[in-house]
Amino acid sequence: MEEDRLLLTREERDRLKVMHETLEGHLTRKQAAQQLRLSVRQVRRLVRGLRKKGDRGVVHGLRGRPSNRKIAAATERKALAAVRRRYADFGPTLASEYLAKEQGIEVSRETLRQWMMAGGIWRSRRQRVEEVHLWRERRDCFGELVQWDMSDHDWLEGRGASRIYYVALIDDATSRAFARFLGHDSLVENLRLLWTYLEGFGRMVEVYTDWDSLFAVNHGRAAQAAREGWGERPKTQLGRALQELGIGWIGARSAQAKGRVERHFQVAQDRLVKGMRLAGVREIAGANQYLEQEFLPLWNERFTVLPSSPTDAHRPLLAQHELAAILSQVESRVVACDYTIRFEGRLYQIARAEVVTGLRRAPVRVEKRLDGTVAVRFRDRYLKVSECELRPKVLEGSAASGMRRQRSGGRYYDWNKGFDLKKSVPLWAAAQASGWRRELE
Repeated sequence: MEEDRLLLTREERDRLKVMHETLEGHLTRKQAAQQLRLSVRQVRRLVRGLRKKGDRGVVHGLRGRPSNRKIAAATERKALAAVRRRYADFGPTLASEYLAKEQGIEVSRETLRQWMMAGGIWRSRRQRVEEVHLWRERRDCFGELVQWDMSDHDWLEGRGASRIYYVALIDDATSRAFARFLGHDSLVENLRLLWTYLEGFGRMVEVYTDWDSLFAVNHGRAAQAAREGWGERPKTQLGRALQELGIGWIGARSAQAKGRVERHFQVAQDRLVKGMRLAGVREIAGANQYLEQEFLPLWNERFTVLPSSPTDAHRPLLAQHELAAILSQVESRVVACDYTIRFEGRLYQIARAEVVTGLRRAPVRVEKRLDGTVAVRFRDRYLKVSECELRPKVLEGSAASGMRRQRSGGRYYDWNKGFDLKKSVPLWAAAQASGWRRELE
C-alpha cells in the first residue's frame, strides 16, 4: 500500500487531469499546452512519461533525490565542529564569514543557518516590530549631519584590567563611521576624539547627539527656563567648543531618532566583540588597533551607502580656529588688584610687562588645554602668567588671631583691674564731688 501511495502538489494534480484528457483524446497536445502554459514539446514528454510510468510521469524526476550541488557531508561535519569549537555564539552570517576566512570552508549563510538549526546550535526566531517610528530621510551630503554617541558595553568580555568605552561618529548621509575606544567617557577624551576627526575630515555642519551632560545642561533654573522657551540654554564646555567652531547641535529626543549610530553599536557589539575575542585583544591599545585595521574598514566597505549628492559638506579649518584654544576647558576669572587670578585652587601672577590699561578688575578667559597647560587671554591677546605661591591663611589659634581677640576683648589689660561697677560711687555723687556745678557757674 505504501508503494502505491503518490503525493502530488496542486499543480501536479491539475497537470495530471489535463494529461488524462489528452490521452483519452478529448484534448489535442496544442490545447493541453495552452491550458498548462507549456510548450507542445514538453506536453509530448509528459505523454511519454505517463505511458511509461503511469501517474508518476507528472512528478519531477529529482524529487526525493539529493541535489547534484549538495555540499559533502564531511564538509558539513567539519563546519559544525568548527562552529561549536570557536563560533558557538556567532550568528549564521558572521559564522559563515569566519569559516571562509579562518577555516577555508565556503558556505552560504542560509545553508549554514539550516545546518546550525539541525545541529541545535541556532534557533529560529520571529522578527517583530514592537513600535513603529517614522522614517527620516538621510541628509544629502557627506558631512552635513554626524551622529555622535557612546556605547557602554563589556567590549573585552572581562579580559582587560579596566573598562573601556566605545565612542562613534556616524555620518548620516553615508553611514561612514569614525570611532575610537576611550579609557573614560569624559570631556577631555571626547575633545581629543573631536580634534582627530576635525584634522582628518574638517568641520561638519551639524552634530546629532543625545541629551547627555557632555552636550547639554539639563539642571538649574536657566535650563528650566530654556525648556519653557524663556531663554537660551546654557552651554557646556563641548557645546561652547562646537559653537566656536561654527558647528550646529541637535538634541535627539529618543534612541530611535539616532538610529544609524544605534544600529552601528548593535553590529559592533556582535562583530567587533567576537573579532577581538578571536584576536586575543586584552587592552585598549590593541582594541583600537583592531578597530582601525579590521572593523572600521569592513564597516565602511560593506555597510555604507552612496550619498544622494557627491558634494562633501565638511568645511576646512580656518586661521581663527585654533584647536588648542577651542578644544579646552574654558573659564572666566576676574583679575585682582595685584594682577593675580585664581584658577582650580592655584594662584597665577600676570607678568609686569603684560599689564595694560583696564586689566585690573577685568574679566579674562582662562583655558586649561588638553596638554595640561594654562593660557590666559585678555581681549584679543594672550598674557604671560606664572604660578605663584598662595597667600598664607591665618590659622585658628595662631598668634595673630590671639592678638585680635586680646584687642577686642580687653580682659587681658590691667587698667580696670579690681574695678567693680556695683561697689563704685554713684555717677551723680562722683559728679558733685568733682565740682562740675562750680565750673558751669
